[in-house]
Amino acid sequence: MAKYFCSSTEIKSTWDHVASAFWQRYPNPFSTHVLTEDVVYREVTADRRLLSRRLLMKTNRLPRWAERFFPGGMSRCVFIVEDSIVDPVNRSLTTYTWNLNHTTLMSVEERCVFQDSAEQPAATQLKREAWISSSIYGFSKPIQEFGLARFKSNQVKAMKGLEYALSNLQGETSQRLLRDTVKDTSGKAKEAASVLAAAAAAPQKPPQYV
Repeated sequence: MAKYFCSSTEIKSTWDHVASAFWQRYPNPFSTHVLTEDVVYREVTADRRLLSRRLLMKTNRLPRWAERFFPGGMSRCVFIVEDSIVDPVNRSLTTYTWNLNHTTLMSVEERCVFQDSAEQPAATQLKREAWISSSIYGFSKPIQEFGLARFKSNQVKAMKGLEYALSNLQGETSQRLLRDTVKDTSGKAKEAASVLAAAAAAPQKPPQYV
């Protein structure tokens, strides 16, 4: 029987920012174990949903007791499939992830839903679910417990990575707004100066007295 995990988190950013930052998470200093990410499929459906499938490669450091289950030459990298659905109409982002290799030792399936918060207009609600299982006879329960502990630790890093991407995105937005404001102010100043210069250069009519 798989180990089940569920949590809910409120992200203090709008759904638009979270959905944008999701695609800009890597690289970040909190997820150095993520080595590569590649888009293998992408489609926009008739109802405007964005469907994507990505392949990620991550390092997989094992505890000493787990080394006995791995042949010496077996890869210590894990390949992860990530399917995602972005629904801009209902303002939701749903992801499904699972590992392709090392599934006998441990299989981790995860489902995340980023939903526009109904209670907080400037917040996003994240619901995260995970199912962790093992097929190693006699060791499945301790392996699942270990997997759950590592999963929780990795999710802390994942949240920090998302917050890092959000801070970069919001910083770029602030800088762009500042540039646009300066540009707009400069343009208006130049326009006003041109009007004043034209007025100064124009011949002045003599005053009319009644």
